[in-house]
Amino acid sequence: MPIEAALIKPVVDALMGLFRQGEHIKLKHNAEAALREAIRELLLADPNENRAEARIAIAKAAGIISEDVALAEDMLRQHRATKTRTRGKAGSGKSRKTAAKTTEAKAADKGRPTAKPAARKTARNP
Repeated sequence: MPIEAALIKPVVDALMGLFRQGEHIKLKHNAEAALREAIRELLLADPNENRAEARIAIAKAAGIISEDVALAEDMLRQHRATKTRTRGKAGSGKSRKTAAKTTEAKAADKGRPTAKPAARKTARNP
């Protein structure tokens, strides 16, 4: 019997090692998928920064060190910088105007005077 136990232990250890390796590969695969999702999220017109940052953190925690992680971090940093730089501006890069200013500007562009209330003519002032 001691001979059989000696033969079983290496087989069990090898199987446990393969099981751990399979889990590690699955973890890396899931982390790579999360990183791809983070890059895809950052390419959207209005990305969710917190979701992208969390997915980048998942990839880092799994031990993925690649140019994709650096790319995703750089994209997130650039998006945040652009967001702070363009806060309060219209899509054209100009400062936003109030509604009154925009109507006056549109009227001036069309060559008409701005809409002002007409003075009422009274019976004494023909």
